[in-house]
Amino acid sequence: MTSATASAPPAAASTAETSSTAETSSPARRPLLDWRIRFGVLSLIWGFSFLFIKVGNEAFAPLYVTLGRMLFGTAVLLVTLVVKRERLPRGARVWGHLAVAAFFLNALPFSLFAYAELTIPSTLAGICNAASPLWGMLLAVVVVSDDRPSRQRVAGLGLGFIGVLIVLGAWQGFSGQDPLGTVLALIASASYAVGWQYVRRTLSDTGHSHLSMSGGQLLLGTVQLALVAPVFATTPTSFPVLPLLSVLALGALGTGVAFLVQYGLVDEVGPTTAMMVTYFVPVIATTAGVAILGEHLTWNTPVGAAVVLIGAALTQRRSTAR
Repeated sequence: MTSATASAPPAAASTAETSSTAETSSPARRPLLDWRIRFGVLSLIWGFSFLFIKVGNEAFAPLYVTLGRMLFGTAVLLVTLVVKRERLPRGARVWGHLAVAAFFLNALPFSLFAYAELTIPSTLAGICNAASPLWGMLLAVVVVSDDRPSRQRVAGLGLGFIGVLIVLGAWQGFSGQDPLGTVLALIASASYAVGWQYVRRTLSDTGHSHLSMSGGQLLLGTVQLALVAPVFATTPTSFPVLPLLSVLALGALGTGVAFLVQYGLVDEVGPTTAMMVTYFVPVIATTAGVAILGEHLTWNTPVGAAVVLIGAALTQRRSTAR
């Protein structure tokens, strides 16, 4: 859900934290809404995104659900850029890195989640999304870590993946869940982790604002989907109202507005607090899927989700001694 970023909160926190130094230090105007209210709104928007994907899939191919999401999200950010009189980033190097970021943080994971929800409930997709911090920790340990992780973070990694197995009901053949759809959702959450690491290493000192970077990234992601979707999916010939409104909400709210709210939170309360929204998303996604879509929920789903969230939280805690 995240820009150089939607989705996901940790990526957004990283980029906003570094790019904010490039902005002027003029006194910030006090937001109209308390940050706690905006935090709750962001949790709701991202939690309902998985429901919107499920409804959008009823009428459109997954790639077109994703294309619509990217298109409407990009429109929100570009309009905001015009209103604030900001420009898109400049320089071939920056745009090249943004293209990679757009693929791993937007085009790929958004598409995989859409395909996954063809065969798995939106509740399970939302829970798989919460595994992103676990993938990030694993990537840091195996590939890019410059220091030795604490025992607590390694324990959190192991606990988190045990939680994933509980959610899937691994002891009884995945509790009737489609293995392929589940794997696609988990790969999507892993894609966020890859994208976060790439952004932190290549786009942390560009001198552009977070709004400018996010607008450029979403624009490139939209172009990527516009080139791919007509080749690999059937072009829509009809536009039923409810699925169309779901895709509109998914893009304008779940991608465009959510990015703006998230960056405002990062600026006001810091990335650590802002990224806590990650742990509320699966709760809301599960509640929405069960209450509105009537999806079936067995005991192992909420229990496993709780274990995943605890493990994810542990992987984000760093040793104070270090």
